[in-house]
Amino acid sequence: MAGSGFGTIFRITTWGESHGPALGVTIDGCPAGIPLTEEDLQPYMERRRPNAGPLSTKRNEADRAEILSGVFEGKTTGTPISILIRNTDQHSRDYSDIADVIRPGHADYTFDAKYGFRDYRGGGRSSGRETAARVAAGAVASKLLELCGIRFDTFLSAVGGIPVPDEYCADPVSCPEIAALMGEARENGDSVGSEVCCRISGVPAGLGDPVFEKLDAKLAQAVFSIGAVKALEIGSGIAASKMRGSEFNDAFVLSEEGTVQKMTNHAGGILGGISDGSDILLHVFFKPTPSISAPQQTVKGASENIELSIHGRHDPLIGARAAVVVEAMSAMVLADALLVNMTSRVDSVIRFYKT
Repeated sequence: MAGSGFGTIFRITTWGESHGPALGVTIDGCPAGIPLTEEDLQPYMERRRPNAGPLSTKRNEADRAEILSGVFEGKTTGTPISILIRNTDQHSRDYSDIADVIRPGHADYTFDAKYGFRDYRGGGRSSGRETAARVAAGAVASKLLELCGIRFDTFLSAVGGIPVPDEYCADPVSCPEIAALMGEARENGDSVGSEVCCRISGVPAGLGDPVFEKLDAKLAQAVFSIGAVKALEIGSGIAASKMRGSEFNDAFVLSEEGTVQKMTNHAGGILGGISDGSDILLHVFFKPTPSISAPQQTVKGASENIELSIHGRHDPLIGARAAVVVEAMSAMVLADALLVNMTSRVDSVIRFYKT
């Protein structure tokens, strides 16, 4: 299977399946000397971990990230970092009765069409469980970005089209409209879509390349590699198509310190595929969770039309736990862009080797 790796210098390869003994990631190209322990990874893992709340699956995984290599005496060594995440609460028997059924909204049909077989236990490599490995790698990338003053604010911003009233709201279901929507979906055996906002501040101007390796193109590739993502807006996004140039263009001014700044940020922090020094703003849109108990029409064994109701442990919406996945993928893009950018100007190379 091709396509399990991502990045140019800061490069990751994820491995493992939803119902296998473990999954994990190998990170190559991470600079030496970054302070890193398993305790640094765990806060990110906790944000993605099932918590048995109203917006989460009841699957109870500890999601402890174990660092197997690439760290010595609390710092990265510059060698490959291998991280293991054990699966401890998989219920494979939950899927035995749908082993030869094509689940609507899942990758069952396309995976089988490509490879001639599929792991029906939760989707195998196509499962959202795979993103645990990405989050671990993103935590490492974030440690590098922290040293460079780059910070993230990532949160669930809308549920079923209803805005979350407070971007730092710990319990979106406390909003009466959202609570009613989730209650109705639950009663009908259904699920709802969601939206995540990711705001990245402290990004220096000059990251990214102007043609095929545009920073927004790399972010789009990273975000769309998350299984349930169906749309992405950067800056004003779709609204830009309804604006005039005089409205959309971000005017430049000089600050009191003599630095170039923008008066607005419709571009979302990226111009010509290169970061402009202002906040990068992403809005990521997730489809409803496809595993629902409401009856759906599908086929069994490619020879029988049936009506399917899926039961088991599934998230009622995806965005709540996927926010940190968006952050992790964005962090890896920016970490990679920082390292790639070090060779973009000869004066940078000369300054490094002459000091």
